[in-house]
Amino acid sequence: MLSASLYIIVCSARNRVRARLRRLREPRYLLGAVAGAAYLYFSFFSRMRGANRAAERRRRGAPASPAAMQLLYASGPALAGILMLAATIVSWLMPFDSGLLDFSEAEIQFLFPAPVARSHLLVHRMLRSQLGMLFASIVVAAVSPLGGVRRLQIALGMWLVMAITKVYFTGISLSRARLASASAHARRVAWMPVGVLIAAIAIVGAALARAWVASPPAGFREWMLLIGGISMTGASRFVLWPFIAVARPLFAEWPGPFLRALAEAAIVLAAVAAWVLASDDAFQDAAAEVAAKKEGGQAAAKGAAFKARATGLHLDLAGRPELAFAWKAAQQTFRLVDRRSLARLVAIMFSLSVAAASIGRGNGLAAILGAFALVGVGFSVLMGPQALRIDMRQDLRHLELLKTWPIKASAVIRGELLWPGVLLTAAAWALVALAGILSAAVFTHVSAANRVAVALAIAILAPALIFAQFTIHNGVALLFPAWVPLGSQRPRGLDAMGQRLILLGGTWILLLVMALPGAVAGGLVWLALRHVLGAAAFVPAAFAFTVAVVLEVLMASEALGPAYERLDITAVETVE
Repeated sequence: MLSASLYIIVCSARNRVRARLRRLREPRYLLGAVAGAAYLYFSFFSRMRGANRAAERRRRGAPASPAAMQLLYASGPALAGILMLAATIVSWLMPFDSGLLDFSEAEIQFLFPAPVARSHLLVHRMLRSQLGMLFASIVVAAVSPLGGVRRLQIALGMWLVMAITKVYFTGISLSRARLASASAHARRVAWMPVGVLIAAIAIVGAALARAWVASPPAGFREWMLLIGGISMTGASRFVLWPFIAVARPLFAEWPGPFLRALAEAAIVLAAVAAWVLASDDAFQDAAAEVAAKKEGGQAAAKGAAFKARATGLHLDLAGRPELAFAWKAAQQTFRLVDRRSLARLVAIMFSLSVAAASIGRGNGLAAILGAFALVGVGFSVLMGPQALRIDMRQDLRHLELLKTWPIKASAVIRGELLWPGVLLTAAAWALVALAGILSAAVFTHVSAANRVAVALAIAILAPALIFAQFTIHNGVALLFPAWVPLGSQRPRGLDAMGQRLILLGGTWILLLVMALPGAVAGGLVWLALRHVLGAAAFVPAAFAFTVAVVLEVLMASEALGPAYERLDITAVETVE
């Protein structure tokens, strides 16, 4: 099976490269590849060369402190090991699936019915995942400011860290499948790694608490010494050894210590792989669950969370045709919303807000929540239209059905814009209200009247900016349908990344063009009223801006009508 796996991996990689090179004959893929390559060069490699020259100048002028480097080599692996232990805890709590269980359609059709053991299928997936991890580790080493043999160390160390993490996540997925087994013995075996992890947390936590009580650290150096101390004494030394062994190749000196650290990390990788292969009895259930989620069977995988249910929204028999599209999109949103994705998005935004509040002058819960609301407003207005695709970008897949409806083309376009624009506007207004209520804790030196005026102006500006972006995205989908990923489609590759960069840049340029007349009108209103109303002049200025942009949106919807009429069904690529 090993030789067959290597043959499949090599042939698949070769065919994938050939397919990517062949499609560069199309201008959109060629332009995307050029843009992606330019982005990588100017974002990473150009800066890397400058960083290398700067580091070389620093080394010549002021050599690094031997004491600091010794502290890093001694305590760095312990700190990284404790962070890995914390990440291990999170991995058991979060509902993530392992990528090693995500088999392709060809693998499901040909390998599953084949006379091959389940452990061999797991080994095949482990081998197949190495190419991506090797490439990622090489990229990390290439952008590192360090040079010489240190880049080789970073590449090998990062590869081992990613490989062990990938295999360990697979073991977690298989253990979760065992927890739902009908066999009591299988459930007891699945609970064993959880019990070991809880014991490890208790031991390391107790050691940290004792060391902190005995000698509270006063700075970063003392914290590093404390962590390095508990990793070398007592039971915590044995508990942290696997995690430290994984991180040690990134900090070890060349050549002897690094080679020994590499051997220890390889031992941990072998142990984790053996644990996963011993859990292959749960392979079928875990792989089936991942396949169901991948194929859009979230209803079967998550139960009632995706079950269609009554929303209380009713569509009248007569009225504007735009409302029919808004009703359709609203029904889809309320019935098929993924609450887990929403919770993860809120968690990310809250984390960013906490970081912003800790750096700034705001303190306390009110300041954290206020900063969270401000970040949410910015995301909803500026990035929300890019992420929320309940519009023509999704419905182009059903263009053959839309073309049969006796509805004016401009009404179809306005109907596609209506619900996502209203949804994001409502979210932005809610966050603006929350930010306005808590603004005193964030902007401590700004008067209440000024804060209220700015909040009202932002609330008035939000729908104009949101609907303008949706108009641009839907216009691009009608004029250049081949450039727009449809539905949940996410193409990969250098050319796909370049296409997304071109679309994003074009969207921002067109948004600036659409905002220019409104900005001129709003600026004139503000200049005329600022001496009379003070900060309150921002409100009528924002209203003038919004009126101008809304008129542009209505004119654009009429102008895009002929493009919708001319759009041929064959111009829309099918979703892969």
